[in-house]
Amino acid sequence: MFTRYPQPGTTKTRLIPAIGPDGAATVQRQMTEWMLQQICGLRQPNVGQNDSKPSTSIPGNEISVEIRFSGGSHQQMCDWLGSDWRYVEQGGGDLGDRLMRAFQSSFEQGAKAVVVIGIDCPGVTPAVLMQAYSQLKHHDGVLGPAADGGYYLIGLRQLVPELFTQIQWGTETVRQVTLAKAESLGMAIAQLDVLNDVDYPEDLIVWQSLSGKAFEKISGQLSVVIPVLNESEHIEATIQQVQDAAGKQANLDIIVVDGGSVDNTVERAKATNVRVIPAASGRANQMNAGASIATGEYLLFLHADTQLPAEFYAHIRQCLSAPNTVAGAFELSIQGTHPGLRWVECGVKWRSRLFYMPYGDQAIFLRTDTFREMGGFPRLPIMEDFELIRNLKRRGNVAIAPATVRTSGRRWQRLGIIRTTLINQAIIIGYLSGIPTKQLAEWYRRGTTRPKR
Repeated sequence: MFTRYPQPGTTKTRLIPAIGPDGAATVQRQMTEWMLQQICGLRQPNVGQNDSKPSTSIPGNEISVEIRFSGGSHQQMCDWLGSDWRYVEQGGGDLGDRLMRAFQSSFEQGAKAVVVIGIDCPGVTPAVLMQAYSQLKHHDGVLGPAADGGYYLIGLRQLVPELFTQIQWGTETVRQVTLAKAESLGMAIAQLDVLNDVDYPEDLIVWQSLSGKAFEKISGQLSVVIPVLNESEHIEATIQQVQDAAGKQANLDIIVVDGGSVDNTVERAKATNVRVIPAASGRANQMNAGASIATGEYLLFLHADTQLPAEFYAHIRQCLSAPNTVAGAFELSIQGTHPGLRWVECGVKWRSRLFYMPYGDQAIFLRTDTFREMGGFPRLPIMEDFELIRNLKRRGNVAIAPATVRTSGRRWQRLGIIRTTLINQAIIIGYLSGIPTKQLAEWYRRGTTRPKR
């Protein structure tokens, strides 16, 4: 197992802008301990297992565990994880050099098969590890693909140095290049299920959903997550409007999540004394990042160009207190005087009331625990709100609050009401027809970008 001693400021550094150096070190510590528990599960026989069935664990005398660490000292590792483990420093060089040394050392000690794993994928279980060893009975190697293009696990029956050289580590091509090298060498490589790793703030929701470890919630508090990208003209007014409309009794935790603005959105948001964090662009990424650090009992996802109704906090609590209600949203009003906008509003009302399918611009709200249990918004480049609501409806009712949010009509004004509506409906039909969301996102981008004259 590859890990790093959890010294604040030196580990999980890409999480520091969101949760600070101490928070990032805590995540490193928790994930290491979690992964070590999964590895220990290989040695534990299934409780209550029928004797007629083959064991799905590895006998304790057939597996050895070695912790390859960086940062800290041997004594610090022992003080942290205990003295029962074998600790070896990873040493210098890039990741390829360190992996190669780990395999070489283990094979020199007589290992028949070696699996190296990091601590960044909380989806790894004893069953996943057992599958890796099982695949090595019939293949030269095994890879556990990570969703970002790398891998969370690699196993071999013999050292193959070529797999660890001339690779740009930390890029989305790592797994692809590794597999190509293996193929050129005539190796048979098995692949496990793709899992999400935890590197950036938007990934924290994955860790929280699987481990149950999250920031302590404040009872009655509402966390308002606002994803932004170049919203310098609106963000201060939006934050002020949220605070004014909440009501005197509201306890708010406002989190602005920037997706890479090139204007002064971040500076203007920080000037309002709310929390501002970075995340990868895309609303799903940004909203997941914000929700992962939320301290509220409830979550509200608000677009930067949308205004909330008066006393919205009371509406949210009332809706979520109803039996079997898991989430909700508001009615929609669109700024502008064009008669066509009223038809759009009417369509939204019927869709929301008949099918209970509100979209993101209607300010979706739900309990924080529910959101984290679901693993957050699906990691989609488009239609993330649509899919979240579909998933929520499988859990219970989605309510429509008897109050209206008012959203900007700028998109309808820029593209035209008919064109905007047709694009929206075409994307929905395409999604339900199974067209990949990456392709839909590209079509949407093209459709909503006016050609230069």
